[in-house]
Amino acid sequence: MTQTIMEVLQITKRDGTNEAWNPQKIRTVVGRAVAGTGLSEDALLDTLHAQLKPGITTRHIQRQLVQTAAELTSVQEPGWDKVAARLYIYDLYKEAAQQRGYPAGVYGYGSFAELLDKLTELGLYGAYMLKGYSREDIEELGAYIRPERDELFTYVGVKTLAERYCVRGYSKEVYELPQEAFMGVAMAIALAEPQPQRVYWAKRFYDVMSQLQMTEATPTMSNARKPFHQLSSCFIATVDDSLESIFHVVDQFSQVSKFGGGMGIYMGKVRAAGSDIRGFKHTSGGIIPWIRIINDTAVACNQLGMRSGAVSVTLDIWHRDVWDFLALKTNNGDERRKAHDIFPALSIPDVFMRQLKKETRVRDGKFYLMCPHEIETVMGWRLEDCYDEREGGGTFTERYWQCVDHPDIAKQEVAAVDLLKAIIRSDTETGTPFQFFRDTVNRLNPNKHAGMIYSSNLCMEIAQNMSADSPLERRVLEVDGVEQVAELRRAGDFVVCNLGSLNLGRVHSEELLAEVVPVVVRMLDDVITVNQLPVKQAELTNARYRAIGLGTFGYHHMLALQGIPWESDEHIAFVDRLYERIAYYAVKASCELAREKGSYPLFEGSDWETGAYFAQRGYDSEEWRQLAAEVREHGMRNGYLLAVAPNGSSAQYGGSTQSIDPIYARFYLDEKKNAVVPIIAPDLNARTMWLYKEAHTIEQTWSIRACAARQRHIDQSQSFNLYITPETKAAEIAQMYVGAWESGVKTLYYTRSRSVEVENCEACAV
Repeated sequence: MTQTIMEVLQITKRDGTNEAWNPQKIRTVVGRAVAGTGLSEDALLDTLHAQLKPGITTRHIQRQLVQTAAELTSVQEPGWDKVAARLYIYDLYKEAAQQRGYPAGVYGYGSFAELLDKLTELGLYGAYMLKGYSREDIEELGAYIRPERDELFTYVGVKTLAERYCVRGYSKEVYELPQEAFMGVAMAIALAEPQPQRVYWAKRFYDVMSQLQMTEATPTMSNARKPFHQLSSCFIATVDDSLESIFHVVDQFSQVSKFGGGMGIYMGKVRAAGSDIRGFKHTSGGIIPWIRIINDTAVACNQLGMRSGAVSVTLDIWHRDVWDFLALKTNNGDERRKAHDIFPALSIPDVFMRQLKKETRVRDGKFYLMCPHEIETVMGWRLEDCYDEREGGGTFTERYWQCVDHPDIAKQEVAAVDLLKAIIRSDTETGTPFQFFRDTVNRLNPNKHAGMIYSSNLCMEIAQNMSADSPLERRVLEVDGVEQVAELRRAGDFVVCNLGSLNLGRVHSEELLAEVVPVVVRMLDDVITVNQLPVKQAELTNARYRAIGLGTFGYHHMLALQGIPWESDEHIAFVDRLYERIAYYAVKASCELAREKGSYPLFEGSDWETGAYFAQRGYDSEEWRQLAAEVREHGMRNGYLLAVAPNGSSAQYGGSTQSIDPIYARFYLDEKKNAVVPIIAPDLNARTMWLYKEAHTIEQTWSIRACAARQRHIDQSQSFNLYITPETKAAEIAQMYVGAWESGVKTLYYTRSRSVEVENCEACAV
């Protein structure tokens, strides 16, 4: 395009008016974007000039600049990612200015108080926000917002935050800017604090979020400050062996899914196919028909069309329906017995692993499948209701062999290795089943005095007491002359996951851990107080245990910054020390909260109170002994503390690597709707390049060792993935599973193969 044509070119502004093209304006915008990066603005401007045509809008020009900068990002020139982020933020500022009615030429952060008024009037903010803070409070908090912290974002980070978490209008118009989103969430959570301290804690919560030192769970970031504020990521329910219980849990799942939560469902109590019903032999259809109903519920309850519900279903490996269960997601077999939208998980006792290894010559590696209903009928107790209290044996193993030897209990004899082969086949084809080592989990349960853990959640990091609801009676009541039916139920433990994660790319020194961890623990505890849950039983369980799940992301980023190779003994020693310190500051923070606000109701008799928690983990230093004494005296605010979630989207806006995983690739382009988004390893440079070894090239033994080192300090579990390639042999995969169990790993999440695409968890993407 010639200079003459460009001089008379008319462009359309965001307000619909036209003006002559002014190349100096766009050069100023681009100049600000590339400032300090060492990059030339000409690469952007030359591409833009080729796009110019009469009537082109300023919005299109800006977005073309963003996309061009994104496409220029590379390992050689990673600075273009920062340019793309700045240009995207500038576009957000302009969009927000238009919605807020700013005068021409004014954009960026304006009056926070006026924004709250407007969003409340539109019904996008809950009225409780204005009720919980005075006008002076809101103006003080608005003045505390730090726009310069937008500079911390990567392009994918600010794009993720703006599109998924910032409050927008009903037609997706931009209202809330990133720092305002952080402040809004901070204020909503701080409503749990007494009025005199509320503004102080809102500022503290804002600081750790806006400095990207931590991220809140997706439901918390999305829903805090909104009218219906369901803030929890995931839930876990237990199904009893009755039609009533099955459909009650399906109803609960539909309510959870409606408001953005994922769910784990334990099905191990449901009788197997061919078992009796009310004494009639061979009448039960087993668990598969019920799992298909759960699958269809997940598809139907799709969160206003945004995405399908997310649910995992766990079954004991000794359950007689396990063969059909392992084939649920595979592509061969009868489609009428498939459930492609659920995520299967296996609950595996120690006795299976010992038979697999043939540690003893007991029955020469044979394993036996049975029906839980038949066991209860014959033995008078439920096998799934116990576990091995010690490594090498215990109640579960003893009762298991009693059942095997009882002539009135039908059983199917299999080779343990054949079951393992079926697991590996499913894993390599679908990435599932997930694996839950039930005896390890229950031995280390700090609240074993109050219940038992049967399974984990959708992402395999939660391990909390569970139990099924049971109906008591239905009554007919007359209220204001109208007959009503009231149902009474005995509430079980309906597990709630209240998640948040430290960004280890920014918080890994002793000083920062001591400063940030207590703030995050308080935040997560406050989430419990202000939460609006869709299931009443969840409210009761939340109150009984006040369980939180403090996790981490940026793990590989941290190692690269520290100059520590993944495949090294230095890595294992470093991570053992790091998570010990995280655990120390988390326990200390919860104890201090108990002194301030009171302990969780079931503290008495817990491993926290008796000191068994500290003894089991070898915490015998003077520092730990003193803390254990303080816990015994003052209690714990939270019955469960640590859990490492997958952190998919939150790691993106936090500008670091996902969870505890190694990076998938140092650099790749993620093609999304109408955009190409560069994903580049954080702080990638000549020094860190070779420390970012990619996931599928890492010897998995090192990852298992690191997971075991962390696990000693994590009272719940970790979303721990294994990475394989098509060349990985079945025997090598088997050794990974056995090695993980032997080293004390509690759960295994996906087995991620280069040849299999698996879904990231949206519900738990903290």
